[in-house]
Amino acid sequence: MGNDINIDEDGKKTVADTNFDNWNKALISKDASKVAEIYNNYPLTFLPTKLGKFIKENYGVEEYFKNFLKNNPFCEIEDERIIVLSDNCYLHTGHYNFFIGDRDYQSKIEARFSFVWKREKGKWKIIHHHSSIKPF
Repeated sequence: MGNDINIDEDGKKTVADTNFDNWNKALISKDASKVAEIYNNYPLTFLPTKLGKFIKENYGVEEYFKNFLKNNPFCEIEDERIIVLSDNCYLHTGHYNFFIGDRDYQSKIEARFSFVWKREKGKWKIIHHHSSIKPF
């Protein structure tokens, strides 16, 4: 993530793929502080998949992921849409699947997601993340 990534109609998918991949790699690292670094300090809103709490501060992100990362999660996008809001901001939304548990006994959690990514000082940060279990 850095200055070399630009959002435009031709490159928006690459930007979103890179940012999502970095977020997913942070999950796989099992380091909650690494995941929290991807989220903006302020403003920030986060509605996590496995917690009913509305998180508005970065320290809340790290606390949430300290517990969630114990599940050995990784994530795959099933369906997505990227909407460019400005040169430095975009919405990435759709359906993803979380896989949690030991590699031999994984459970799949089907969920909906929305990320709003904003570039500040050359770095992409999540300013909003909503994740909820997909209704049937």
